[in-house]
Amino acid sequence: MLNYNDKTFKPVSNTENGETSDETTFKYKQVGNLLTAEYAGGKIKYGHLIGLVDENGNIDMRYHQINDAGTLMTGICNSKPEYLPNGKIRLYETWKWTSGDYSNGESIIEEQ
Repeated sequence: MLNYNDKTFKPVSNTENGETSDETTFKYKQVGNLLTAEYAGGKIKYGHLIGLVDENGNIDMRYHQINDAGTLMTGICNSKPEYLPNGKIRLYETWKWTSGDYSNGESIIEEQ
């Protein structure tokens, strides 16, 4: 099983309805298949996610965050890993807001 413990990720792309940007930093922790992360930067004052990692490194997660407008936003996300030639991990994410406009989107984040 892929282990994300103590890895840091930054977005490299996101759809327009997303709030993360290249200014957002995610700090992952993992124990067994339980994943958590704290994140902030750009439009996000503070965010937290919790998820489960499967045997292939895919992540099923839920997230909540407070944006720079002071709004609490929530959502669900599924991430699929890819190993880059430099040994770092890229995550391809499909997500959906469970608050606000309930829209969905896609993003890519990469290990720093």
